[in-house]
Amino acid sequence: MKSLKFLNNLRRESRQYAVIGLGRFGRAVCETLHKLGYEVLGTDIDESLVAQVLTDNIVSSAIQLDSTKPNALKEAGIFEFDTAIIAIGNYIEESIITTLNAKEGGVKWVVAKASSEIHGKLLQRVGADLVVFPEYDAGCELAYTLTKPAILEKFDLDPDHSIVEIIVPQEFHGKTIEELNLRNRYKVSVLAIGKEDKFKINPNPQEKLDKNLVMVVIGSNKDIQRLPI
Repeated sequence: MKSLKFLNNLRRESRQYAVIGLGRFGRAVCETLHKLGYEVLGTDIDESLVAQVLTDNIVSSAIQLDSTKPNALKEAGIFEFDTAIIAIGNYIEESIITTLNAKEGGVKWVVAKASSEIHGKLLQRVGADLVVFPEYDAGCELAYTLTKPAILEKFDLDPDHSIVEIIVPQEFHGKTIEELNLRNRYKVSVLAIGKEDKFKINPNPQEKLDKNLVMVVIGSNKDIQRLPI
């Protein structure tokens, strides 16, 4: 729930993003934010990577700098941004120092990429507001896609619980939520039922499910896996 609260606050307040580290992950973050219309500053110690994001027009601006030096971050205006994404994953020391510099410099929201569990714990210790594990998350998503193709979207609340959007299983077609007794049988709760941009939130227990619709459920990952999807 801490992650959910953080993301909600970030979405309300952030209009400017600084992305530090322009490898594949950093580039993807820059490109997506830029396409969504946000102001994005990209930085990297490698001048060729900085030149490339400018050439590809996936940032508002970009600058070459050493993020382990607080003065360099300050002169680049990083400390004035709402959110900084530390996309340095393979150089643990630089990642940790940069995260510490950003927090001490006054950046309100700092998101940091981690390459291992220990790396993630160290990032949290120095003040990262949110730690992400892109390789791990991508692996989990692939596993779900291969084994549970009915799962359309998944949001992790914590390592053990999620909110997922799934296609209504054939076994549930024509039956009501009350008939299925999902809370007792599967220990999951239905938050919404619908399709595309039309959803019924907190549906009535007498609502009949349709195999052509999707439902949003919340529960533990183990219980969600037990659903016939």
